[in-house]
Amino acid sequence: MKQYNTVFQFLYRLLLSVETKKRAEKFFVSMAIIFFLIHLSIIVIIDLGWIDTPKYSKLLSNPIAAIYTPFSFILIYEVYLLIYYLPKSTTIYIGKQYEIITLIIIRRIFKDLTKLDFKDNWFDSAPNVNFTLDILATIMLFLLLFFFYKLSKENEINQSKIQKTIAITSFIKLKNIFAIILIPVFLSLSMYSLGHWIYENFFSIAEIVTKMKDINKIFFDDFFTILILIEVLLLLFSFFLSDKFNKVIRNSGFIISTILIKLSFGTEGFLNTILIVSAVLFGVIILAIHNKYETLDAKIQSSFNE
Repeated sequence: MKQYNTVFQFLYRLLLSVETKKRAEKFFVSMAIIFFLIHLSIIVIIDLGWIDTPKYSKLLSNPIAAIYTPFSFILIYEVYLLIYYLPKSTTIYIGKQYEIITLIIIRRIFKDLTKLDFKDNWFDSAPNVNFTLDILATIMLFLLLFFFYKLSKENEINQSKIQKTIAITSFIKLKNIFAIILIPVFLSLSMYSLGHWIYENFFSIAEIVTKMKDINKIFFDDFFTILILIEVLLLLFSFFLSDKFNKVIRNSGFIISTILIKLSFGTEGFLNTILIVSAVLFGVIILAIHNKYETLDAKIQSSFNE
């Protein structure tokens, strides 16, 4: 048992400590800057005609598209933060999911900017419609995130009043174990997905790749499937702590919200926007109602004590 605790503490310090988080932040920010400059340099070289590139490589045809690259590294860092907060705060962990899907849309906007058509009627062009939907979705998601974190702060205040028991400590340790397992899964999946995507879009000469492949469908679709499975397991284990109706509904609601985000990766256009905004809106409403239950429960307990 002592050896197990030693290994656990070593892996926790290595993968999920505050120091590791700071190092990860510096690394991904540095990579974002370096690869942004590399991407811009490649575009300049291609524009000067020094090298040839496949005509379907849209990300190499416009300097604005280079912004897509640093946002990809920021997204990877956000995924690490999601795992980092999994054992620390359920609401912040869910909030990181919402931040990730919002950043995905913002990154998509930069790619859409290179496809805008100003010649015809604005809404007769599919890229223009997608760009408009993404702009509106970003505004709505940003606002919903504000409300979610505001509600999350209220939830943390309520949780701070609860005394930590052996069961709660064990549950937190279980979440740490899940987070430690997720780190190598995340790294392996991200490296494979990025390598596969780069090859398919920039080096493959197969006819099937003449349409730009979406890295979101390669990485995030699979990763969110794994998150759903872990959240279901945590929901089941949480019954050892509490079977309070509002907590069960909150945790179940967060799983539904994650599933809606996962489903959005298989859709496009208006349906994609509806699924994403609905997922975040559902999570905000669920948390708001949960907090009302907690306040009501505190009042009831107080009246009993009197």
